[in-house]
Amino acid sequence: MTVKLIRNAYEASLTMTAVLLCWAVALWLEGAAGLHADVLVLAVALTLPLASVQRTADTRVRLMSFVLLPAVAGVSILLGHLVAEHYAAGAAVFTLGISLPIWIRRFGPAATKAGTLMTLPLIALLVVPGPALPPRAQSALVSWGWAALIGLLACGCVRLVQALADHLGPWGPEPAPDRPRRPSRLRPRPSARMAVQMAAAVAAAFALGRLLFDQHWPWMVLTAYVAASGNRGRNDVVRKGVERLVGACAGTVLAAGVAVAGITGRTSVVLIFVVLAVALWLRPLNYAYWAAGMTTALSLLLGYYGQDAQSLLPTRLEAIALGAALAVASAWWLLPVPAPRRQGPSSSSPRLPDTGHRHA
Repeated sequence: MTVKLIRNAYEASLTMTAVLLCWAVALWLEGAAGLHADVLVLAVALTLPLASVQRTADTRVRLMSFVLLPAVAGVSILLGHLVAEHYAAGAAVFTLGISLPIWIRRFGPAATKAGTLMTLPLIALLVVPGPALPPRAQSALVSWGWAALIGLLACGCVRLVQALADHLGPWGPEPAPDRPRRPSRLRPRPSARMAVQMAAAVAAAFALGRLLFDQHWPWMVLTAYVAASGNRGRNDVVRKGVERLVGACAGTVLAAGVAVAGITGRTSVVLIFVVLAVALWLRPLNYAYWAAGMTTALSLLLGYYGQDAQSLLPTRLEAIALGAALAVASAWWLLPVPAPRRQGPSSSSPRLPDTGHRHA
């Protein structure tokens, strides 16, 4: 366990180095070009998951990211405007965009990795979308061109840090062992089933989120996505939903303590990065740690933008609970995916194919 914690700390430090580097350059761009602080949020929201995705990626995938991520980041900004101005149409496009990368997994590992890159900007859009910002910020959203540049910057920072770590660091990346993939006998295929489940859960979260939580609908949509992604069976979806809820409850307590302490301004920004670093360190042990860290960090971020994050925490928990329930319901009753069967070396029964990967 000690060795694992040390290795986790090393990997977390690499990720946070890339995040801070990208944030620093974006901060310079913000001042030099007169941009809004949204570029800083986008820089962190893209770099954080990208560092995990790229850690074990091959050269082809890394090159792909330099093209695909900036392009989708720019499109996601336009999608954010569409959601803000025409909610139903924007929700439909977002639902299609978040489900398509799952469906294309049928075309092999390269398509799977491309789909992951396509998903990252869409999830970044849910972190702090335009409608969740105060009115003075909504008219100053970063344009799609700047968003694409931030996506390119995130790719460059991640590549630079990880390349230096590969040459100078004590550890190299630990690629996941390749599992033999066999054609699935399920019809529809597992990728199609998961795509339909994701679409149903996210679409329902958009509808109920706007109805029940008004402009705070992203919390419900984000939870529905997290719980439904990387579906390895019904129990897996339930577990992730429970872990996210438990982590959010812990994050609520932490955020409430920070609010009572009166931490604001630049100090809160420093604390956001500290919380993210600790959450990254503990995340491999249990997803609940990451959920707790993200809940705390997002609450601090909303407080920085002028919202009363403490009063909104109960609403956040309700949205998270309902979002997880939607993902569970979709996984259990809508084209359920059988869990992969575990077998010993002497077993001759074929192993079910891996039905998906886990997202950040």
